[in-house]
Amino acid sequence: MYERYLKERIIKRINSGKAIILVGPRQVGKTTLIREVLKDHDYLFFDGDDPKTRTLLNQPNTEEIRRIVGKQKYIFIDEAQRIEGIGLTMKIIIDQFKGIQLFSSGSSSFDLANKLNEPLTGRKWEYQLYPISWEEFENTHGYLLGEQQLENRLLFGLYPDVLNNPGDEVNILRNLLNSYLYRDILAQSDLRKPEILDKLVQALALQLGNEVNYSELGQILSVDKNTVSRYIDILEKGFVIFKLGSFSRNVRNEIKTNRKIYFYDNGIRNMIIGNFDPLDIRQDKGALWENFLISERVKQNEYKQSLARKYFWRTKQQQEVDYVEDIGGKIFGYEFKWSEKKSNKLPKTFTDAYNSENKIITRKNFREFVMPEPAST
Repeated sequence: MYERYLKERIIKRINSGKAIILVGPRQVGKTTLIREVLKDHDYLFFDGDDPKTRTLLNQPNTEEIRRIVGKQKYIFIDEAQRIEGIGLTMKIIIDQFKGIQLFSSGSSSFDLANKLNEPLTGRKWEYQLYPISWEEFENTHGYLLGEQQLENRLLFGLYPDVLNNPGDEVNILRNLLNSYLYRDILAQSDLRKPEILDKLVQALALQLGNEVNYSELGQILSVDKNTVSRYIDILEKGFVIFKLGSFSRNVRNEIKTNRKIYFYDNGIRNMIIGNFDPLDIRQDKGALWENFLISERVKQNEYKQSLARKYFWRTKQQQEVDYVEDIGGKIFGYEFKWSEKKSNKLPKTFTDAYNSENKIITRKNFREFVMPEPAST
């Protein structure tokens, strides 16, 4: 139903002599996208969730691979991280079978990076797929429906299954959370105290848009800050959250070490805290707007290959900028407001220190922020 931005980029890489790898959380459409790319080709499909597939592709030698692939020119290995030694198997296919185009997908970066990075050095094109972007949503449904649906998207997010089943969003989000957060992450990470992960993700969801201090989180959870750091790293590798570091170069009293944590999808965040109240009665409306905008910007920067580095900025005197991008040394500051007010502006301390280009992002002009033009190549 949704035309994905990455589709054309992937098609251009076919028959380039390298594997095409698509990573991202479960249920964002990775399998659907690769099947769409391959719809006009015959291809061999392997499901990494299938025990028989895992046995078949567990470190076969070259002759065994030759028998498995036969005369197929296209091969798709889904959920590749579930297959032991898959990186070496893929390396053999790429090196020894030059006429084959290999595709794979993975819904967790826990093992995928370790299994693929070294064997496939210089042999892969890797892309990250997120939930539907606002650009993909509005390109499909149009501006008018986008305007009508904006508040719902801040509540229920942009997972394909959520968008395709209006009225059943909460049940779908509950299933998504239970499957990919609590099942996949716990299975892949071998956590000794899974209850801490549950408490941590709740704490992070409640602190959305605020600075996160690992020592304070450790006190709340009765663990040390190193454990907090490890669990947050696991949530990042599971494509649940991402971090913003603090921007600091010139000003003495800038905050230099803290970070903010955001969720890749508003719906998942709201499911974690069990709150889908309408936007106009919520206390966290500003945080939801901020999370939506920054997560959309992350999607766009990844898809359009921007070199922007992302931060937030704050001083000990509580002066702050919601979002900062450094693009080739040029600094851009953004403040996010659900409603536009004439008094909105960024701190003069920041503007003067960095000669920054600043903008207030509101409901009226948010499209220019979440649908930027691709970087020039």
